[in-house]
Amino acid sequence: MAEGAKSMDATVLTVVGARPQFVKAAVVSKALASCAGIKEIIVHTGQHYDAAMSQVFFDELDIPAPQLNLGAGSGSHGAQTAQILIGLEEAIIRLKPDIVLVYGDTNSTLAAALASAKLNVPLAHVEAGLRSFDRSMPEEINRYITDHLSQLLFAPSDAAVENLAREGIAGPHIVRTGDVMIDASMKFKEISDRRSNICARLGVDKGSYALATVHRASNVDDEIALSVIVQALSELSQTLPVVLPLHPRTRARLRCDFAPGVKVIEPVGYLDMCQLEAHAELVVTDSGGVQKEAFFYGVPCVTLRSQTEWGELVAGGFNRLAPPVNARGIVSACLEALRSIPDFAGASDLLGCGDSAAAIARELAHWISRRHG
Repeated sequence: MAEGAKSMDATVLTVVGARPQFVKAAVVSKALASCAGIKEIIVHTGQHYDAAMSQVFFDELDIPAPQLNLGAGSGSHGAQTAQILIGLEEAIIRLKPDIVLVYGDTNSTLAAALASAKLNVPLAHVEAGLRSFDRSMPEEINRYITDHLSQLLFAPSDAAVENLAREGIAGPHIVRTGDVMIDASMKFKEISDRRSNICARLGVDKGSYALATVHRASNVDDEIALSVIVQALSELSQTLPVVLPLHPRTRARLRCDFAPGVKVIEPVGYLDMCQLEAHAELVVTDSGGVQKEAFFYGVPCVTLRSQTEWGELVAGGFNRLAPPVNARGIVSACLEALRSIPDFAGASDLLGCGDSAAAIARELAHWISRRHG
């Protein structure tokens, strides 16, 4: 319980919209619940609205039900961001929060940052300071703008703090908390060990398969890039069975079939995903969150991109970049990752040690208590 928080009557408005944000909110919301005098209101923007991509996470992770769902749905970046912005502006005016809390780099994050700034409401950003240094990525624009509009920045790593300093953002309002996904991975891995039997259901041997995820617009909306990924995973499956939970966006754009060695399945809940990640021999992904979770579980990773916001994982040899230019390059990176396993145990504090959610809740409580005088 935060010192000085007992007499407060303050509101934190948490904005989530995509499955990685649901996972992060699960541990931070629990930590906030222990801060007396602080009420949290969760707003679900509806950016991820499919039941397999949304509701299952609230059910499995015991996240408090959102008090408000904006139902934004899909659309172009501009249309989706505008729809969320309109809804959040109305919510902030009506609910009058002391601070708005956002996660990551989605359109929901950007819309909340803009709405807060226009209404002069303080903003706190979890995962501040991440940079891929590729302005062609919508996520890079989202995280850059959000950081520059935030009054409280929770950086997951030393590299993130350094990125902010290079952009002129420095001071006590930047807190190096570590990554809340470590908290979530530690907590929910134990639960998934008890509840999930997905490896048995799929008929794959633990430690003897590759897990793949593909959803990023630059990969799945580009017909050539997607065909390269299909070919690469098909070729990899000749060496190692591949399990592919297929994102709805990716499924809708497929124009060719995977080889039989690629086991294509429907999207899975977080507890099943924990099991698939933790017991894989290799992870192949274009997801920022899955890159990190592979690291947390000590599994080598190949990222289907030319850059990543988690550069420290590449520098440490835990992750390899393999852009979808040709299938041979991807397969070669995968085989090299299987041959050269880095020392995961020697990098235990690279992204924190599992107390990030508590640190974020504590800093929020202190910040609000100072504002209340």
